[in-house]
Amino acid sequence: MPIKRKMSLTIDNEIYCAIEKAAITRNIAKSRLAQEAFELWLKKDIEAQMAKGYEDMAREDAEFANTALDAQREIL
Repeated sequence: MPIKRKMSLTIDNEIYCAIEKAAITRNIAKSRLAQEAFELWLKKDIEAQMAKGYEDMAREDAEFANTALDAQREIL
């Protein structure tokens, strides 16, 4: 069984009320709802970091290809 840790948060009242309503509507604990929200945020953050990394790699690859092409033109 995974280890559970307690955490204290301070949030705006509007968000608290929305969380309270969602937890009641879905019949789940607020802590479970918060955990799912954090998991989703972490997943999206990782995906955003990966997308940025791939964009950076593509930019570097294009720069290298242009440099290689320029060198090839000089040789020819």
